[in-house]
Amino acid sequence: MNFNTSGNKQIESNNLKVLQDQLNYECMMNKKFRQYADYCTDSSLKSLCNQAADTHKQNFNSLKSYLESHQ
Repeated sequence: MNFNTSGNKQIESNNLKVLQDQLNYECMMNKKFRQYADYCTDSSLKSLCNQAADTHKQNFNSLKSYLESHQ
């Protein structure tokens, strides 16, 4: 990990690419599970899909917060 002159941590470009890919993955999975939940007629399956969507949204927000803390 590199440090700039003000002492803040900066993310190396190869790690930044991995984080960007993971953000895209989490966003896509959130959208897919929301869509799957819309298709479900069984309430327990619908709930399971919504829980999975919420988990991916939380993962996305955590990664985004991590990135923002390193700017």
